[in-house]
Amino acid sequence: MAQTPDRLRLGVNIDHVATVRNARGGAVPDPLRAALMVQEAGADGITAHLREDRRHIRDDDIARLMEQLSIPLNFEMAATEEMQAIALRHPPHAVCIVPEKREERTTEGGLEVAGEEKRLAAFIAPLREAGCRVSLFVAADEAQIRASARIGAAVVELHTGAYCDFHVEGKSGERDGELARLRDMAALAAELGLEVHAGHGLSYDTVGPIAALPQVVELNIGHFLVGEAIFVGLPAAMAEMRRLMDAARSAP
Repeated sequence: MAQTPDRLRLGVNIDHVATVRNARGGAVPDPLRAALMVQEAGADGITAHLREDRRHIRDDDIARLMEQLSIPLNFEMAATEEMQAIALRHPPHAVCIVPEKREERTTEGGLEVAGEEKRLAAFIAPLREAGCRVSLFVAADEAQIRASARIGAAVVELHTGAYCDFHVEGKSGERDGELARLRDMAALAAELGLEVHAGHGLSYDTVGPIAALPQVVELNIGHFLVGEAIFVGLPAAMAEMRRLMDAARSAP
C-alpha cells in the first residue's frame, strides 16, 4: 500500500504565465522567473505542460527549468513519440501523461488507460528506465485506476475538474457524487500501491474537501494561482492555498 505523508505537497503549474507571454510575443513574463519565485515561496514542485502546439510552455522553457530548478519538475505531456523523445533528452523528476486534443482550451477528462494498456505500457517503459516517476492523469474511475496499476505507473493524478465545475455551477448533488467517487478511487489507488495526486480547476473554494482525502499526497494547482497572483502576487496566493490545504488536512 502506498505511504501517505503527514504534509500534503503543493505543486504549482506555471503554464499560464507562459500563456500571457505568448499572447503578445517576446520574453515576458518569463515562466522560469515565476517558477523560481514559486520555489522560493515554498512549493514542493513545479508542473509544466509542453503541448503539441506549444501554446504556452515552449521547448526552451523546459530546458531552462531543468537546468535551474532545485525542486522537482513534473513534465506534463501527451503520449506521443515527440514528447517521449523530449522527456528522455531532459529526464525530469516526473512525467505526467495526459490526454490532449488540439482544439481543447484545457485538458478535458482523464487519460484512457483501460482501453490502451498495451500501448501505454510500452510508452512509459523507457521513461521509467530513465528514472522518471510516471504519473497518469485519470478520472475517478475504477477501470482506469486498476489499468494504471497493471501497466506499472507509480502515480495516478485524479482529475478534479468535474468536481470543481459542479461546484461553480451550483450543482451540489452532482458535486457531492463526484467527491464521493474521488474519495473511493483515492482509497482504491492507494490499496493498489499507487501514489495518489489530484488536480485541475482547484481554487480556494474547492480545495478543502480534496486536501482532506487522506490518501492524496500532492495537489497540482496552476490556473487559479496564476490568476490570483495578478491581484496579490504568487507568494501570497500560494500562502493562502497552503493555509487552506493544511487546515483541511488537520481537521478531525
